[in-house]
Amino acid sequence: MSIRRGRRQHTIFETKESLTEEEIRHGLKLVIRDGLATQAMVTLTGGIFLVAFALQLGASNTVIGLVAAIPPLAELLQIPAIYVVNRVRKRRLVVVAASFAARLCWIPIILIPFFLSPGQGIFMLIASIGLYASFSAISHCGWNSWMRDLIPQDRLGDFFSRRLTLSTVIALVISLAAGFFIDSWEIAFPDLAAYGYSILFLLGLIAGLVGITFIARTPEPRMTVEGGEDGLFAAIKKPFADINFKNLIIFLGSWNFAVNLAAPFFTVYMLQRIGLDISVVVALSVGSQVMNIVFYRSWGRVSDRYSNKSVLAVSGPLFMLAIFAWMFVTLPNVYILTYPLLILIHILMGISLAGVSLASGNISLKMAPQGQATSYLAASTFANSVAAGVAPILGGLLVDFFAERELIWTLIWKDPVQELVFVTLDIQQWEFFFLFAFILGLYSLHRLTVVQEEGEAKEQEVVDELISGVRRDMRNFSPAGGLRDFVKFPFSSAGSRRRKKKR
Repeated sequence: MSIRRGRRQHTIFETKESLTEEEIRHGLKLVIRDGLATQAMVTLTGGIFLVAFALQLGASNTVIGLVAAIPPLAELLQIPAIYVVNRVRKRRLVVVAASFAARLCWIPIILIPFFLSPGQGIFMLIASIGLYASFSAISHCGWNSWMRDLIPQDRLGDFFSRRLTLSTVIALVISLAAGFFIDSWEIAFPDLAAYGYSILFLLGLIAGLVGITFIARTPEPRMTVEGGEDGLFAAIKKPFADINFKNLIIFLGSWNFAVNLAAPFFTVYMLQRIGLDISVVVALSVGSQVMNIVFYRSWGRVSDRYSNKSVLAVSGPLFMLAIFAWMFVTLPNVYILTYPLLILIHILMGISLAGVSLASGNISLKMAPQGQATSYLAASTFANSVAAGVAPILGGLLVDFFAERELIWTLIWKDPVQELVFVTLDIQQWEFFFLFAFILGLYSLHRLTVVQEEGEAKEQEVVDELISGVRRDMRNFSPAGGLRDFVKFPFSSAGSRRRKKKR
């Protein structure tokens, strides 16, 4: 009995030269389940709830920016993690060990309200988030390369669109329940508000540990490393010597800087500037996630039929339009169009982010050569991390600089009886960031035009295909059978296509 146990322990992280179709199908199921558990953890421990917890501790705008910057900056550790992955050659072992260490870092955060003062709590929050993000970066390095070899290239768009769809459904339900829980907790225990967030973080930690059990059982094809020049820096130089991939890195870096200059402050803006309850902020986020669900699958079909660049060429400008609209939410205070604009903005962000999230991840996976995925994806992550890490820190520092500055544009109508003054634009503090992000986003979209990807299509073709796909999906949503077809695992449709071919 002990021999069997020992043998199983020895082979649990072993790789295989090649995987059968059945092993791939089983592996994709486990990747989906891990995605759902991980999404549950991210929803409960990040985003709105993490920002609100930091505000409860008395965090400043600079601290909020720093907390937002730590995870992308920590992704720079993917560069040295390449050496670890290439030496160990067992990506599943690296992913499981690093993920387990990362998720345990939430224990000190959970205990902050019980043992630490607000000032000490902020320090512990920053330190723990730093450790969590660092271990997570090592995990991501191995995971990206592993998925590049596990998922068939012709199913990347379909697989990740379905995975993101199911993850978004989980996030939608959990965020709504958590938002109402926090509001109810604060009403019942107004002096113990921070303890409510500790409960959410504990549930998130449990979900994250469950996810590790799924990824630990996912099969791994043997890692192939291109022969030739050895060494860490030699591996990192290759992606930057590839002109087309270097253009992709420049686009992704500039895009992430534009988005992260303003995006981390959306929640702060709604909670502090507009004065919304956290349940209302969550409800708006849920509306955005619903649009994610509706459009993920259609964006996935477009990326598989045409290209990821085609998806970005349509979804990118749409997202920039949503950021531009934030400038008009207050003029300078809440007015009749504030709430309709907030709803419209979240709808546009939901539609566009579904395409941006899917295509920006897949385009790197698709353009990374076989056997060099680890170094290529790590180089891409390096640029993204620097941009996404520097932007919120800069935003947090400058938000106080613009607190006493304001740009007002008014129209004045005078006649013999009266004088009418219309405030058409009032930019102050947060709005300056939305304007800067919009301008930088336009630049990044310009950089996208020089990236070459097979299967590029005109924007109008993509829009037509997207609209027809959404119509088909909406028809499938109403009958129970259609709904089941929408949420079933991604390999089912691929399996049916293979059965048709055999006939």
